[in-house]
Amino acid sequence: MTTSMICASHSPLLYCYAKAPDDWEALQAAFKARQEAAQAFDADLVIAFGADHFNGFFLKLMPAFCVGLKATAVGDIGGFSGALDVPLDIATELVHYIRRNDLDPAVSTDMTIDHAFSQTINNMLGGLDAKPTIPIFINAIAEPFVPFRRTRLLGEAIGRFAASSGKRVLFLASGGMSHNPRRYYPELGDGSPEVTAWQMSGGDYPESLSPGQWIDLLEVMHHEGAEMIVRGERTAKDMKLNQEADERFLDVFCGNRLDEFDDWDQQKLVEEAGIGSMELHTWIAAAAAHRAAGGSAPVRDFYTVAPELGIACGIVHAN
Repeated sequence: MTTSMICASHSPLLYCYAKAPDDWEALQAAFKARQEAAQAFDADLVIAFGADHFNGFFLKLMPAFCVGLKATAVGDIGGFSGALDVPLDIATELVHYIRRNDLDPAVSTDMTIDHAFSQTINNMLGGLDAKPTIPIFINAIAEPFVPFRRTRLLGEAIGRFAASSGKRVLFLASGGMSHNPRRYYPELGDGSPEVTAWQMSGGDYPESLSPGQWIDLLEVMHHEGAEMIVRGERTAKDMKLNQEADERFLDVFCGNRLDEFDDWDQQKLVEEAGIGSMELHTWIAAAAAHRAAGGSAPVRDFYTVAPELGIACGIVHAN
């Protein structure tokens, strides 16, 4: 058995920026290096940790964790549409294993995922169905937040499962680092009535947007947002891009001191580094899984504060 791990930021603005950041070429080179490494690793199984942006999970029923036994990606901006190749038997066995280890993830027999999964899966693997992939959703957008400790424990259980599987397993984490996309995904009640109804129900409430209207709205708003950034109407401070907070996270993360996150104040992190910093749950889960399977400490490949992309972008791997 061998495991590998890749953690990478995602952003719709990678596909609709109005101006490329100054270190665009270096960023693309870092992504390409990880893509080549992922494909050279040639995993038997990929376990992908991701979040959601109100495309598959909604506030009237928001699980802390959910394992997809089947999954299809919507074509939201920055994402790739299509079905994942989810190995049903292995995914079901994984759920049983996690539950025997005192955690209780929800299960979806027809999971809908968005760019929070599909961008990284597609780009690292060369397609959504390029490898057998089990998606594991972690709530990273809605309070009450999942404690980092619970995410670490989830990752450790998954790592032990991987170690016992006899397979080459790639742990893939998508999201982070500091950013605050509340313009697109407002806190409950801060958006228009039809947006709030969508966030609550995903189209079930009469006043809600339809799925198509939600996707179209995000397309328009992200293009608008890209232009606003170039005009200086949205700044790094507005988007809570915070290198100091990110460096603090990376120091603990790459030091493989994952237990330290158990005591982090999540509210303070969101205040400093935006709601997008909660997507770092996916990194903690992947690193905990890799460590529990006997893998090495994470290594930083690239970091940049990229206002033009709406994110502070990080790429980390471990072998």
